[in-house]
Amino acid sequence: SDIRTPNIDRLVQKGVELDQHYVCPMCTPTRVSLMTGRHPGRFGRHATVPSNAPVLPDGYETLATSLRNAGYATGLFGKWHLGSDPKFRPNEFGFDHSYGSLAGGVDPYNHRYKKGEWSYTWHRNGELTDVRGHVTDLIANEAVEWMEQQKEPWFCYVPFTAVHTPIKAPEEWIDSYCDQSYDVDPARDRSFKVYAAYLSHMDWAIGQMIESLHRTLQLDNTIVVFASDNGAIPDNPIHDTDKYPGRQEEMPRLGSNLPLRGQKATMYEGGIRTPAVISWPGTLEPAKMTAPIQVVDWMPTFTNLVGATTAEDPQWDGQDIWPLLTGEAENQERTFYWNFKGGQNLGARMGDVKLFTDGDLRPEKTEMYDLGADPYERKDIFEDDPEKAKDLLDLIRQERELDSTSVRSDAPERIGP
Repeated sequence: SDIRTPNIDRLVQKGVELDQHYVCPMCTPTRVSLMTGRHPGRFGRHATVPSNAPVLPDGYETLATSLRNAGYATGLFGKWHLGSDPKFRPNEFGFDHSYGSLAGGVDPYNHRYKKGEWSYTWHRNGELTDVRGHVTDLIANEAVEWMEQQKEPWFCYVPFTAVHTPIKAPEEWIDSYCDQSYDVDPARDRSFKVYAAYLSHMDWAIGQMIESLHRTLQLDNTIVVFASDNGAIPDNPIHDTDKYPGRQEEMPRLGSNLPLRGQKATMYEGGIRTPAVISWPGTLEPAKMTAPIQVVDWMPTFTNLVGATTAEDPQWDGQDIWPLLTGEAENQERTFYWNFKGGQNLGARMGDVKLFTDGDLRPEKTEMYDLGADPYERKDIFEDDPEKAKDLLDLIRQERELDSTSVRSDAPERIGP
């Protein structure tokens, strides 16, 4: 990449790079999966899109809840987006301490979400607050301060709002790219430099947290996972950015998922296969793991690792991937499932073959790819292998039957932010 991320790069060099780490095409669904070990559709239609309505049933046991019950202090710093009303703050779902945006991505300087009911969203433990500073600095500083105060085992979840729109970076980070040229079009060149600066600033913040682990002699006893919640977007027109309060600008060039096809909000690899790494110095040897895994795997993996016991049968859709990470087990063929936009977009992967379709499973809206032979999804094989297509469509039907089994009684019918 042309973007400098030395701290993330170091995590990859010293950790296990997760080459096929799958998430959902957008933010809220991925966060649901991370926090519950289950596919977001299990919690209703609104859990499969960015949601300001509360997603999880009251008292639902999350990853944070399980770890807290196992003796861990738990903190969240950054974007929640599983319920924008303070009544549904992270503290109600397993977190001892929470800070950041109750809603989605915010303007980096005024900390406001999109205009409307949930715009004023910056909080500490559910209490709305006004502070000054760039959002990346605020998140990192609060996280580091909290980590260094802990006297017992801790779990720290840090969902940065970078590089979510609106794209704004401190001047010093923009200046670090002033001697570079990325595009002949001045507006596109400036846009990409601001985006690069925004990401490099986040990388620096990650470095501050790693340095805190060094300083407190906790590095060798701490597991660090870095991952993204969805693929990048290539640009951001003003009609989207101006939904946020304050002065906003059109950003004609932003991220890239190349060589993967697609982007955020699509079912192509560029929308759902994201960079990821897990690092535990002295325990996990540096490696590149090519076995496909999914974000639903993290809760069963971590709860099993620390010996946490859940109150009830969690009905996880994920599995414990620790034996894969350590090399104790070989990759075995497994299946994955996606329900996006309230069932308007459905997908499944079985072995190396992935299929996605619309809510009516119409053949003209269905595509299928052999990712082993064609990772960049250039050749649609839906009509070439009807037997495999049937297997995947049957899998989607089976998984769909399990959706909406844990819906809140007050869940909205409509979908959308």
